[in-house]
Amino acid sequence: MKIAVIGCTHAGTAAVSNMAKLYPDAEITVYEKNDNVSFLSCGIALYVGGVVEDAQGLFYSSPGELEKMGAAMKMRHAVTAIDSKAKTLTAQNLETGEEVVDTYDKLIMTTGSWPIVPPIEGINLENIVLSKNYQHANTIIDKAKEAKKITVVGAGYIGIELVEAFESYGKEVTLVDSADRVLSKYLDAEYTEVVETEFENRGVTLALGETVKQFKGESGKVTKVVTTKGEYESDLVVLCIGFKPNTELLKGQVEMLDNGAIIVNEYMQSSNEDIFAAGDSCAIRYNPTGKHAYIPLATNAVRMGTLAARNLVKKTIKYMGTQGTSGIKIYDQNIASTGMTETAASLADMNVKSITILENDRPEFMPTYEPVILKVVYEEETRRIVGAQVMSKADLTQSINTLSVCIQNNMTIDELGFVDFFFQPHYNKPWNFLNQAGLQAIHS
Repeated sequence: MKIAVIGCTHAGTAAVSNMAKLYPDAEITVYEKNDNVSFLSCGIALYVGGVVEDAQGLFYSSPGELEKMGAAMKMRHAVTAIDSKAKTLTAQNLETGEEVVDTYDKLIMTTGSWPIVPPIEGINLENIVLSKNYQHANTIIDKAKEAKKITVVGAGYIGIELVEAFESYGKEVTLVDSADRVLSKYLDAEYTEVVETEFENRGVTLALGETVKQFKGESGKVTKVVTTKGEYESDLVVLCIGFKPNTELLKGQVEMLDNGAIIVNEYMQSSNEDIFAAGDSCAIRYNPTGKHAYIPLATNAVRMGTLAARNLVKKTIKYMGTQGTSGIKIYDQNIASTGMTETAASLADMNVKSITILENDRPEFMPTYEPVILKVVYEEETRRIVGAQVMSKADLTQSINTLSVCIQNNMTIDELGFVDFFFQPHYNKPWNFLNQAGLQAIHS
């Protein structure tokens, strides 16, 4: 059996390492346009901020390791065409320019995603950079040394973490986003207000509800970011607008969402039974809605890559869907969310209610305790939990993993009130704050 893998970040690395063990007689060939594999891009802000001093720690595998497992690693090879009917692919060696044609029995698309780069006037000026891969991380660090005024475009997780890193280094930072709140896809207003206040108190300029219209420059280098509401002096701009799937190679050959994400079934199979997809290149079942959605997360990618490998020859393990569970630490606030926010549920025409708990994490007789805010969103008719958010200076983010399991298993808000949790004064209260959310919802 000849297996071709295109792309080798999280999903690709997971697929290859599993296939090497599962199918020792298979011929596995990996095509990767970069010279590295398995880079944890979610650690870029930690690298930029100096928390991670050696970027090599952000790699958890290497081409050499995968070769030892038996995979043929075609590094610095860009696949330029796929013929799914003939089961062939064409790739170019980026070092020599040589073109190679290969055949496959099974193809795994783990081509990932790429940052969205809108066609804004001046976008090609120097010192306007992206934040996705190892090269980007090094470029940001190098340019940030000299930069005094840095603008981050995009208030998602990556943008927010970079703003914190730059501010901590004493840079003059502006954050631009067309939404009127930071982290608006992940958190409701009562949470984002806290983050925004934290930034404003530290001198960060928040240009929210503003869209970039133009980049101005001098001598080929960016000097200003022009938005729909103002201008901001900048000698470095980092674009963190979002991601789109890298799937042009299969356009018209497999079913996709409108954004190009490959639609896969619960076995990671595309509409072509011999083409599997995993990671940021595909769309998967989003459990809060039951529909396919594009949710590019490293955690999803690793699970999907593993399942693609295990289901390659025989359907063995079903994908359980995702809640899009994620977490972030901003200064001393520990924040996590899963499923839908109340805002997102309303936009999806779901009839939802929510319960918010304001509580201390430990009994007040303990020497120290921290406030916690927990919000649980649930369907009004079915009482099914569809989302949750938590924030505290105490690290209570694991509670969101618990609520992720609740959503995955279609639990109701009423059942949450009586789930068995332990009590120990060092850690919590006799009625766990998750129980409290369920109990209060029963009476609401």
